[in-house]
Amino acid sequence: MTFYYFAYGLCMCPLDLRQTMGEDMYQYLIGTAILRGYRLRFSRFSVKRQCGVLDIRPNAAQLVEGVLSNLPKRLSLQLDKREAVFQQGYRHEIIQVTTQEKLYQNVRTYVVVNKLSQEIAPNQSYYDTVLKGAIYKL
Repeated sequence: MTFYYFAYGLCMCPLDLRQTMGEDMYQYLIGTAILRGYRLRFSRFSVKRQCGVLDIRPNAAQLVEGVLSNLPKRLSLQLDKREAVFQQGYRHEIIQVTTQEKLYQNVRTYVVVNKLSQEIAPNQSYYDTVLKGAIYKL
């Protein structure tokens, strides 16, 4: 059993994700993907990282680039813990994305539960890891 997962922030970086998941995540990567009808925002403050962290919000005129993976169900709980689902940090959202001209439906991503009204900037470490993930997706 597997599930599709769209990552748009730190989880785009397979090296960072491997630290949480305990295994090589690159093996599950399908490729780059586009989420239409959303935009990126730094709408959550992470106490752990001491900075603003990424979120997505609906916006019909925008799109978000990220990566699509097909993960084993056994990794679902670990991913939820990483995204602070049980602490009301993020929640699941089911979306559809396109990759290589193919539409994937019933894809899981994570969105912030309690969005801040104003964005908070990321710190350099967070920014660098997101950038590293963006480079890996190529």
